[in-house]
Amino acid sequence: MPTIVLTNFNIVTAVLGGFITLFGLVSYLLKERFYLSEALISLLAGVAFSPHALNWIRPLEYAEGSQEHVEQITFYFSRLVLGVQLVIAGVQLPRRYLRTEWRSLAILLGPGMTMMWLTASLLVWAMVPHISFLHSLAVGACVTPTDPVLSNSIVKGKFADKNIPKKLQRIVIAESGANDGLGYPFLFLALYIIRYNGRDGFQGVGHGIGLWFGENWGYTIILSVAYGAIAGWLAKEALHYAEQHKFVDKESFLIFAIALALLITGTCGMIGSDDVLACFVAGNAFTWDDWFRVETEDDSLQPTIDMLLNISVFAWYGAVAPWAEFRTNDVIPIYRLIALGILILLFRRIPMVLLLHRQMKEIDDWKQALLIGFFGPIGVSAVFYLYVAVEFLNQIIVDGQVREDAARLQEVIRIVVWFLAISSIVVHGLSVPFGKFGYHMPRTISQALSSDSGQGQGQALDMRQLQEPTTFIRRRRNNQEPRTDPPTPTTFVLGQRRIGDDDEPSRPVKILNSSNPVSGTQTPNTAPQTSQQHLSQPPRQPKDN
Repeated sequence: MPTIVLTNFNIVTAVLGGFITLFGLVSYLLKERFYLSEALISLLAGVAFSPHALNWIRPLEYAEGSQEHVEQITFYFSRLVLGVQLVIAGVQLPRRYLRTEWRSLAILLGPGMTMMWLTASLLVWAMVPHISFLHSLAVGACVTPTDPVLSNSIVKGKFADKNIPKKLQRIVIAESGANDGLGYPFLFLALYIIRYNGRDGFQGVGHGIGLWFGENWGYTIILSVAYGAIAGWLAKEALHYAEQHKFVDKESFLIFAIALALLITGTCGMIGSDDVLACFVAGNAFTWDDWFRVETEDDSLQPTIDMLLNISVFAWYGAVAPWAEFRTNDVIPIYRLIALGILILLFRRIPMVLLLHRQMKEIDDWKQALLIGFFGPIGVSAVFYLYVAVEFLNQIIVDGQVREDAARLQEVIRIVVWFLAISSIVVHGLSVPFGKFGYHMPRTISQALSSDSGQGQGQALDMRQLQEPTTFIRRRRNNQEPRTDPPTPTTFVLGQRRIGDDDEPSRPVKILNSSNPVSGTQTPNTAPQTSQQHLSQPPRQPKDN
């Protein structure tokens, strides 16, 4: 007898498939007409399906009732999405981009990230009660990198194509890809000092800084850059050879970059290196000669996989985010949390870009600097570094338990970083539609008021049309302001077509009358040379009855 089987697998696949199907039916309307990001829509859907609302997605049940397992799933899911995203980001850049634009990238990744880290840390220190500046440095490091997923709102789509120059799109892609992997040094400098701060005074701090230089910079950063460059170059050469000898089919060729991302993410995770940075470097090395990028420029497979991962991860974020803890916690009151979110969005990045934009040739003026400064969102990378920090802090053990200050820092990082990520997803997801609405609304009101005032002056408008026919016609045709030069006489031609100084007839026309229809005075002939044969003929006289 048929029965209804409501297992977790059936529910999750049905909910996720149904949401993606419904979203796909209106995706163009939402993304290209209303300029809503898929990250925001997916986050809201995740909240609706979570235990906080419909209870269709139950993360704790999937993780056997363990919150620690939920955090592990979130961490690995974020790693996967970042790995794929950063390889694709590297492939999207033109040939040898990192070498040709190294100066601007060095400014953004060096003094730029340092200023963002210190600014975010100072704001956290000021707004979170009873937190030391050293602990705030760890929290600020988690939200320092810009997110490559949320940056798509100004590097992809109709809005980006119309309003954002290509050079700005590329510098945003390059920066968001590189600084995701370079968040490790900022985070681990604070974590190493926290871990060894209580041991032997300055000797303990010195030991922590030594580990930071050796393990973090030497093993994690430099090794990941070398590994990503070698892996990307070897993959490019191998694919080039296979394609020349007809060894690879079209489907495998198109999916090759995604497979490379999975390979590097897994192998870097095995050796404990920086898989995020290695993926971005590998993507750049893979398309160093621009061959693969040009070959797949019109292909939609990579963007499709990218979209599926984005929708899935942000829906998961909506289901697992600590929504109740934002309001009731022992770390920070909700009003301080909201104020911190506003301050981070305003001051974490915008002042830095405004201060340094003159040294970057991609940014022409302060308006572009303000745009690039605002669109430095916090998202998947922040959640990734959140759980990197939590994993490290769990290893600070005293008498068989996590040290007290490390346990408190875990709670602070969870609440603050999750709230800042959610705030950025919402604000940056709505900024483009609100910006477009704010730009068009005053023009719409102005046009409506002009239309109302024009109806009351219809007679004066008609007289102006008769006195300046060419100006009126030009305004209607081009929808532009009238010229300030004196109006030129209008010549009447066959079919009552008017030829002004902007018209270029494509064939000879026959002149019927060259007098001004209003004043009746004779005007100079402005007809083309092709009609001069008609001017030599005397005007026809009317027959007498």
